[in-house]
Amino acid sequence: MYRNGEGNRIMKKLGLFLIILIYTMTFASCSEDNVPTYQGDETENKIHIGVSFDSFVIERWQRDRDVFVYTAEELGAEVNVQNANGDVEKQISQIEYFIDKKMDVIVIIAVDSKACGEVVDKAKAAGIKIVAYDRLLITSDADLYISFDNEKVGTLMAQTIKDNVPEEGNIITIFGPTTDYNVQLVEQGYREVMEDANLNVIYSVNAVNWLAEEAYDAVNEALLISPQIDGVFCGNDNLATEAVRALSENRMAGSVVVTGQDADLAACQRIVEGTQTMTVYKPVDKLAKAAAEYAVKLAKGENIDVKTTINDGIWDVPYVKLEPIGVNKDNMDEVIIEGGFQNREDVYLNIPD
Repeated sequence: MYRNGEGNRIMKKLGLFLIILIYTMTFASCSEDNVPTYQGDETENKIHIGVSFDSFVIERWQRDRDVFVYTAEELGAEVNVQNANGDVEKQISQIEYFIDKKMDVIVIIAVDSKACGEVVDKAKAAGIKIVAYDRLLITSDADLYISFDNEKVGTLMAQTIKDNVPEEGNIITIFGPTTDYNVQLVEQGYREVMEDANLNVIYSVNAVNWLAEEAYDAVNEALLISPQIDGVFCGNDNLATEAVRALSENRMAGSVVVTGQDADLAACQRIVEGTQTMTVYKPVDKLAKAAAEYAVKLAKGENIDVKTTINDGIWDVPYVKLEPIGVNKDNMDEVIIEGGFQNREDVYLNIPD
């Protein structure tokens, strides 16, 4: 039998021996030919794309988001979507966040086309590619601008007004916000058509932040000027919703020419019901899919091979331009329903069989 002190010493020596033995075996297993390598997180090798949306108030933006994210993820990218809710400072903060997160590409649906120049410069200095989605970023030297032919959007809507409103008829124009560069292009298309039209614009407004209520107010303000309204040029279908509501309250819906754009479901329903004359269909599924594909190419450093350009005020920016289509009651089925943009049951929901 060991005395207590001697037994403790033996146990300590035995423990020290075991520690040395384990350490030696571990070290030997990590010889030069068998050094374990650091695998890292799989996401480190993925493409990271940040997308900052103006807002999701307008129906079409939700579809853009879903198609873009799905396509990008199918191509192996991870997408972080942020919603600025129409707030310029919030959008700038989101882009700053994307820079801090070292995104490969930042896609911007601008709240204000002129407000992002400084933060875009910062992103580009960090080696991040910039895609201006649907709305051009002014004096920002984006790597790509992808949108529709917005002058043609204005042309299609204006031609509907011109063709269907009688000579010397009274019209209202409700454009989008001046902060949206596309609105300027739509107005250009509108003015080219209306240059020789004999029509009276009795009220005109730019809807701040695309607030639909401004269209409702515009119709009621115009009625104070004249009880006769023959046409309402609405910058999008959301504005048209409120314009038609005001017309309905004054028992004028269906007798006034009303235009819009985006082919929202409610607008398509109004067209077949007869309270809205037309909308401009912009195949956003095609736009969002193409944008995702280009974003992934930019992230990989591949040549996007875009020959068309648009001047942003300083730089010529590569421009992918898609064609819009005017839609009325006559081609609703062919363009919108057979094209798969809206379901027939939904569009004709309020039409008796």
